[in-house]
Parts: sequence; structure tokens; C-alpha cells
Amino acid sequence: MSFKKKDNQTYYNPIRRAVLNHQMIQPGDKVAIGMSGGKDSTSLLYFLDMISKQKRLGFEFEIVPITLAMGFDMDISPLQEFVEGLGYELDIVPTNIAQVVFDIREERSPCSLCAKLRRGILYKRAKEVGCNKVALGHHLDDAIETYFMNFLFHGQMASFDPMSYLSKTDITLIRPLLYLEEKQIIQFVQREELPVIFNPCPVDKKTKREEIKHLVSGLAQSYPDIREKFIMGLEQGTSENFWTKSLLSPE
Repeated sequence: MSFKKKDNQTYYNPIRRAVLNHQMIQPGDKVAIGMSGGKDSTSLLYFLDMISKQKRLGFEFEIVPITLAMGFDMDISPLQEFVEGLGYELDIVPTNIAQVVFDIREERSPCSLCAKLRRGILYKRAKEVGCNKVALGHHLDDAIETYFMNFLFHGQMASFDPMSYLSKTDITLIRPLLYLEEKQIIQFVQREELPVIFNPCPVDKKTKREEIKHLVSGLAQSYPDIREKFIMGLEQGTSENFWTKSLLSPE
């Protein structure tokens, strides 16, 4: 794979800044990367591998790629070859998530249950292989979409955190791609011809998140800097920006 000088400004500097700003990775960390076979997690492995091998953080840390066999008919051999080409062994964890979600539970809105099951199994496996952190491939557009979903469907003005400690599993969850836009990742994957595994999930691209994705894209056409302003808003905002009800106010 090729490395171009402009990649520093476009990819590596934003990732390094996100990691350092939120202290996501420390010396000696053993970081599991949740590999779905999609563009985001595949890019995440590539970027963290380069950052680790070139010691761009000034210290060493370990990487453990983990993927869950969901129970769908998927050919993950391209992903395995990619991971092995970087010098790692892909840890494949068998599950029956697809059967539970679609056959046993017959969920009408399966995404929430699926995500909960996937996270639980991933965190458990990461702990079993000695990892203290799990990295997910969520990018800036994911953060914005999550914010609007929480706002429009739950009345909450919040997105996910860059880093969070999960006390039940003693795992710290990190999102190193948080400052990268989805279009940047798409461009990189296409340029480097990184493998992307087809998602056989029957509800893929048919969720409320897809609706919100179109909403954000529309806003970005009128306000091109919406993504940069979003980062500023979340990182510089304080509790003083929100209304606080008096303790004596009626419910």
C-alpha cells in the first residue's frame, strides 16, 4: 500500500489529534479492533497499524483484530488476507446473533438488539485475549447522525463519547476516527483498494439512521462547515449552554 505525504494532513494528523486530545491510547495498551468487514473498521486497522509501526504517538501499543461470525453466509477471506498482510492474525469469534435477532426474537427493529449482542461478545472476547481497550471505527458522520437520532427520537442532545470506560467488562471503548469524515474514509478505501465485505443483513440501508444520514447530507450542502462546527460544539460546550430546571419546578 502506498503512503503519500498529504496523508499526514488528511488522515494521520486528525487521528493522532483525536487520540491525544482524548488520551485514547497509552503506552503498553493492548487494543482490540472490532472488524466488521466494512470500510470503517478496515480503515481503522490500517491507520492504527501505521501509527503503531511508525511510532507516531511516541510509544508502542499492541493491536488485536477481532471479528464476529454473525451467522450470515459471508466470505471473509479477503478480510483475513488483508489482516494477515499487515502481520496480524484475525481472531474469528463464532456467534448465533443472526438467528437470535431474526429467527428467535423476530425483531421488527433489530438494530438495537444486534448492536447490544455484538458489543457484549466483542468486549468479552477482548478481555479474554488480554486487551484493555476496544477500538471501533465510528467516524465524524456517525457522531453527528447519533446526535440527531437522540435529539429527534428521544429528546436528548447528546452523541457518543470519544472514549468511555465500561465498568462491567473493565474495558475502555475508544473511537480514533472521530475527526474523520465518512467521505474521507471512502476516498482512502477506494484509492488503496482495501477489501470491503458485502453486508448481508436484510435491514442494511433500511434503517432510521439512513434517513438521518440523508438529513445531515442535506444540511451540509447549505452549511458546508457543519461537521467542523459539530466538533467545536461538543468539545467547547458546557452545562451553562443548557436549560436547567429548578428543583422546585413542577414535573
